[in-house]
Parts: sequence; C-alpha cells; structure tokens
Amino acid sequence: MTNWQQGELIEIEIADLSDTGDGVGRWQERVVFVPDTVPGDRIIVRLVHIKRQYAYGKLEKFLQSSPHRIRPSCIVADKCGGCQWQHINYDRQLQAKHNQVIQSLERIGGFHQPPVDPVLAAPSPLHYRNKVTYPLGLSTTGNVQAGYYQKGSHKLINLNQCPVQDPRLNPLLAGIKQDIQKRGWQIYDERLHQGQIRHLSLRIGRRTGEILLTLIANQVNIPGIAEQAQEWLDHYPPLVGVMLNLNSDRTNAIFGKETHCIVGVPYLREQFAGLELQIRGDTFFQVYTETAEALLEVIQSELNLQGGEILVDAYCGIGTLALPLAKQVRQVIGLEVQGSAVAQANFNAQHNGIDNTSFQVGTVEKLLPQMNIQPDVVLLDPPRKGCDRAVIETLRISKPSSIVYVSCKVATLARDLKLLCQDGMYRLKRIQPADFFPQTSHVEVAAFLSLSHTGKDT
Repeated sequence: MTNWQQGELIEIEIADLSDTGDGVGRWQERVVFVPDTVPGDRIIVRLVHIKRQYAYGKLEKFLQSSPHRIRPSCIVADKCGGCQWQHINYDRQLQAKHNQVIQSLERIGGFHQPPVDPVLAAPSPLHYRNKVTYPLGLSTTGNVQAGYYQKGSHKLINLNQCPVQDPRLNPLLAGIKQDIQKRGWQIYDERLHQGQIRHLSLRIGRRTGEILLTLIANQVNIPGIAEQAQEWLDHYPPLVGVMLNLNSDRTNAIFGKETHCIVGVPYLREQFAGLELQIRGDTFFQVYTETAEALLEVIQSELNLQGGEILVDAYCGIGTLALPLAKQVRQVIGLEVQGSAVAQANFNAQHNGIDNTSFQVGTVEKLLPQMNIQPDVVLLDPPRKGCDRAVIETLRISKPSSIVYVSCKVATLARDLKLLCQDGMYRLKRIQPADFFPQTSHVEVAAFLSLSHTGKDT
C-alpha cells in the first residue's frame, strides 16, 4: 500500500453512499469520500484531505457515468446544501438508506443480520416539505436573499423556488424577500451579531393549504412590521397568520423561545391520521405529512393494541403519534420538555374529543423515573442525540412489554438499542425505515422491541 499525497489524482469507482451523502470508493484498500458522485461512477479524483485510512476527494473528471445518475430538478442543486442527492435516481436513494441502517446497526449496535425491512418509499420524492426555514442575507449589490448555504460554507445560495418544498410556498418565498427589501429592514450579520431579520420560516398544512409565516428577528421592534404583516395576510389568501420569533442570542439555533403573533392566528390547521391538529410555526411536526402517516400505520399494525394498554409517549411533541394511538389504548401519558408543545397537545386532544390522555412538561430523563405506573408500551421519539442514559436505565427497570423507538439518526438509535437489548432483556423484532427526507441522506427509522420472557437471548 503506497503513500498518498494531498493534491494527487487517482482513479476510482464509486461503490456506495455514506450517511453524510458523499459517494464512497476505494483506492488501495483505503476509503475515499467524494461529494456529488453516484454508485457506478468511474472518475478521476483529486485528494484534498488525507488521513491514514481514508481521504476526501474532489471530482475532477468522469470516465464513465453511473446508470443511476439523473439530471437534478433544481438548477442550483450542485451548489445548494439543502439537498445532497438530486442527481441520484430515487430507487438508488432508497437502497442507500437501507444499507445505511443495516451498517449502523451492525457496526454500532452489534446486531448480526438485523431485521431491516425495505425503506417505506415516499409518495413523491419532490414537492413534499411542509416546512422550510431559510437564512437571510444580502447579495453583493445589497439585495435581500433567502436560500440555503452552499455545501461546506456559509455562502448563501439565493432561491426563488425550491422543488423539494410544497410548491404553494414558492410565491411567498419570492415575494416576501422583495417586501423586506422595500421596508429597508436590516438583515442580520452573524459575524458582527448585528441587524434585525435572521430567518424566514414558512409552514403549510398539506391537507388544508393554510400557511403560517414566521420571521425570526434579533429584536421585537421592527419598524412597520404590523402594517407589512397585514399586507401579506391580504395579498396571500392561504396565509392565516404572521409570527415574529425573537432570537437575540449569538447562536446557531434558529428559533428563540419567544414568539409573538403579529396578525391572524398563531397556528394552522392540519388533517393528520383522521384528526384535526393545530400546529404552530415554531413547534416540531414531521416535514413529510404523508410518509409520517404511513409510518404511523406500520406502528399501529405492529403493536396490535387491544384497548387496555397504558402507553407512554416520551418526547411527545404536540401529540402527533400519541393522539391517533390514544383511540386504541386505555391511557396515554405524554412527556415533553417544550411547554408550548404540551399546551398544543392538550388542546388537540380536547379538540378531537380524546379524553384518555395526560401530557406533562419536563425532560424525559427526569419525569420517566418518577412515574409510579407500569406502562405496557413506551414510544420513544427523541431528538438526533438520542436518549439520555437515565431514560434507557429507567426502561430496563420498568420493563414495558413493548418499546417503539422512532429516530431520525440511525447512529444514536443503534447505540441505544444495544443498551436496551443488553443481556437479552429486549429482543429487536423489526426495523422499519421510512423516507421522510427524499433527496437527502437522512432516513427515519422505527425500531420495534419486545421484552424477553426469559431475560436471556432468545
């Protein structure tokens, strides 16, 4: 195995895709990651960052293009960091996500031949996002821009439309930038921590068509914002509310803790799994409504609830999964750290005539050990970092018969499943990946665990 040098040109064939979206090839038994490539591409690569066993390369020349390579739907797909895979046909995207789940469970979780089902495909790989949040910036000529950052940089790629978001949001994206420009509002500069408007967020009810607009700002007093908000409400009939979210911290977090309704109502209505939900602009709701419903149907089928169960929904949000499941159990207890989400969950329960739910504010690692109940089913849907170790230990003590673990990051899922299944206490029955994020390398996963009767490997 010869030494390799930065700047060296090598010839490789791309064989797979990484969980960050890069193509993966091998050269002299070492791994090379190359962005914007597709399995089946034969290419010349310039090595740009070298480690002992792997390197990152830059595509220099195609020798042979992959049969899985397609023309992107977006004219700035090669620059914009919002998507990684618009140049890869959809079937191959699904295959890569399936491989990603298996590899993480084997490598991190230590599971041999994990029971991973084919990825639940999205109804459409485009036009699906019900929420978008764009950083704002200025062009070199001083025009207001909104878009996503270029891959690996903080250079903003300006967008007037996006093929991944719900197309009903496109007119607002283009028009609101122009109105911000006319108002002369100062665009926030993160380097100097100066300026007023930081981000533009849009959310739509896929079934109702109702739209919420949220401006994330560095201060509350934006000159003329009430007048402009009313103009937007009058000009865009689907718009039901304009919000102002305050985030004055020097942080990468987008939303601050304080949101004001400037005009209209502070929520939109959405139909989900036979329920009517109220959803605010700053609370969590899955970005692909239809695929989330499809995964919920798998969860309902796999659990085969009989009506007498106690179900704990940890990290419950606004009750997206808990409320549809409440119809099939005796009692639902939801735990959620965000107080406003709990308020929405309680409202949504009452609004839909569901009276067997209780939602509590606090961290799961604090609330779960304090609960003096024996749950039959625990539903976990934590943030990307996964579950706190205290949550895992509490579950191993309380021993619910079934655990459903929904995750948007398979690496932390695999880590936590390994702990739950330690000593054979739980058996991993099934893994159902679902494509909530077409055109990206992200994959949602539902893992189904059952309590072992023997407490040993079965």
